[in-house]
Amino acid sequence: MKERIKSWILALLVLSSLIESYYLIYRLPGSDTAVLSKNLYVKTDNMGPEEKVENLLYPDKMIIHLGDSKHTLFYPSSTFYNLILNRLKGRGFESFQRRSVQDFDWSKLRSENPGIELSYGAGIPVTLLQRVMQLSPDSLFAGESIDRIWIYNLKNDSKAHALFFSTRGDIVYEAAKADLTVQDVQQHVDFGKNWTPYTTVNGDYYVPDSNVSIVEAEIPSDMYTIEQMQRNLFFDAGSTRYIREKDGSEIYTDSKRSLQVDQEQKWMSYSDPTALPVGESTPAKDVLEAVDFVNKHGGWSGSYRLAAAKETSMDQLAAAEEGTQERLISFQQYYGSYPYGSYPIMNKPLLQYGVINLDLQQGTVSSYERSLMYVDESKAIKKIVELSGGEVLKNQLVQIGKASSVKDLAPAYVPGIQGDKLQLHPVWKVTLSDGTVLTLN
Repeated sequence: MKERIKSWILALLVLSSLIESYYLIYRLPGSDTAVLSKNLYVKTDNMGPEEKVENLLYPDKMIIHLGDSKHTLFYPSSTFYNLILNRLKGRGFESFQRRSVQDFDWSKLRSENPGIELSYGAGIPVTLLQRVMQLSPDSLFAGESIDRIWIYNLKNDSKAHALFFSTRGDIVYEAAKADLTVQDVQQHVDFGKNWTPYTTVNGDYYVPDSNVSIVEAEIPSDMYTIEQMQRNLFFDAGSTRYIREKDGSEIYTDSKRSLQVDQEQKWMSYSDPTALPVGESTPAKDVLEAVDFVNKHGGWSGSYRLAAAKETSMDQLAAAEEGTQERLISFQQYYGSYPYGSYPIMNKPLLQYGVINLDLQQGTVSSYERSLMYVDESKAIKKIVELSGGEVLKNQLVQIGKASSVKDLAPAYVPGIQGDKLQLHPVWKVTLSDGTVLTLN
């Protein structure tokens, strides 16, 4: 009998201890974070799909140098662009040697030697480029950003050459060891022999000798709601208040963060000036942070490419002394289809669409801008149209170049809205030396 009583007393003591532990953990002041009620839990809407950073790192164009002053261009999603890029991703490059751009005769190299030139626009940090190419960089090369890669053959030379161009403009890195043979390079170059010929103007840009076929599209569109964005961007969307500006834009704020929405342009700007810095900031880390932020706050409504990862502080010296680092990360949306290629969608003054911009301070997102529009590409109505080439285009560029020299020419899309449909009209995007951007159709 005594043993039974002892067992009951022991059981009561254990039960009392459990109840007391629960009370201490979940009911003491300040312990509200241990258990979240349904009302406090912030549910993130499943909006656009997430994306891996590797899928955002690719050249904006591929220039094929055929020799004898002949060239052609391949663009993303086109047949030979995909084939060549996938092959290059599996080849190794190592033992990088630093050289000056003055060491090369670029005009001669471009006109006489068969090769492949990959253009990365504003550049990609080497530590990110390693995610899509087999690179073995030393500490010096690893700190660079690369805006071009040029792989080529030299006459009477038994090995292929590979150059990686620093965004600083005065330095190139040559891979002393490249897992490519002369025959490999020549095979890749030969893919361009029967493609549209292009003529270069001082190596700055390339003009097709004939018209270029491109897809024109009309795509059903819709908009993410303000409520969706609030739930994605605020810890407690129910605590936000609404302010209407004189220009018609709407601001939602929880007194710390703000979400500004322009219904006419279907555009949103989110700002979080209270975002706490996470510490050391590098271009590669900031890009990864930006991709992660978009994955969690809206997703990717289409195909995108990393377009910029640049410092935005006006006074770089002062920023360094204060230990602050501000960087703009920009992603450019592309549209198109195999085998015609995909091309960037340009912003318009009255219709901002096609880019996602993020500002980061010391590795933390402080502002976020994007369109609220998204499309259903499975229901797109497409047709093939032609952009003018040859003498017609060359004459237009000569006239434009009288005011300011032309620095770049590329196909692009100008967006338009017709009812509930997004229209993408192909144009030639002309970039001038003074930074002006024009369109030709």
